[in-house]
Amino acid sequence: MTNPAVERAVALARAIPKAELHIHIEGSLEPELIFALAQRNGVTLPYASVEALRAAYAFTDLQSFLDIYYAGASVLLKAEDFHDMAWAYFLRAKADNVVHAEIFFDPQTHTARGVPMATVVQGLASACRQAEAELGVSSALILCFLRHLSEEDAFATLEAALPYREHFVGVGLDSSELGHPPEKFERVFARCRELGLRLVAHAGEEGPPEYMWQAIDLLKVQRIDHGVACLQDPLLVAELAHTRLPLTVCPLSNLKLCVVRDLREHPLKTMLDAGLCVTVNSDDPAYFGGYMNANFAQTVAALGLSETEVFTLARNSVEASFVSESQRASLYVAVNRGVAAFEMKN
Repeated sequence: MTNPAVERAVALARAIPKAELHIHIEGSLEPELIFALAQRNGVTLPYASVEALRAAYAFTDLQSFLDIYYAGASVLLKAEDFHDMAWAYFLRAKADNVVHAEIFFDPQTHTARGVPMATVVQGLASACRQAEAELGVSSALILCFLRHLSEEDAFATLEAALPYREHFVGVGLDSSELGHPPEKFERVFARCRELGLRLVAHAGEEGPPEYMWQAIDLLKVQRIDHGVACLQDPLLVAELAHTRLPLTVCPLSNLKLCVVRDLREHPLKTMLDAGLCVTVNSDDPAYFGGYMNANFAQTVAALGLSETEVFTLARNSVEASFVSESQRASLYVAVNRGVAAFEMKN
């Protein structure tokens, strides 16, 4: 039996302008583009077809996903490959009414294969410029360190990226969480802070609340990516509510990687009710079954979120974004106008 109020909230979730703050650009590589780039670059894939590759997307945990994720990235060799990958994402973001995107990229995934840092950054940056000019979607790049690699490797990656500092606004920490606590990268993040970079880190996805505390206290992050484990620690929830430290939650990712068994059990509504600055994001949408609107709509439907909660999530995405205050004001206006336009039509 359908609920008209929930149906309206789902429709609003699709229509409302929003920012995406947790998207791994390599995780937006659809199987069709992977095969097209493989053919263009003469790369042999361990899968016979697009269908065979997509059939392999039966993940049991974060690591089983990462194994295929890194295999897919092997087709990225030239600046135009990175541009084409990002441009394909921007087209989908525009269709989902994303007005601003802050995009993670993993240079170590590529430099380890002999792809120069310049190739990665310049290819992505050119797509960002095109998206703003042609689609009206603003964006920023965030360089992520792979946490399963060493602190030394992270420092080397940072130094290799500094000649292209104008193209990225911050750094993050991703890849295998368990066994790789944030404290491992405390010195790297201290150096990034000295350089004036924005700081984020994955924590509390598969890892414990302690990893979130480390990200806050040791890395001094300005946002936590995922963070669903916070509900295991009431003191942490109180701290997050008090500071409004944003959490970039990825519901379909949590479902696909078995962090939750059913979307109806997802903690996002509980986190909202606790006054946390939570946002909805797509993480690795090519692998997890949905871009922004799929995440928004399916989560709203599963949890029975209200239109007010949808509006709050959209405003949270603007509040949590790394934009200038003037651009933030413009994004708030866009959200408000989007709601007004929705109400006039419905």
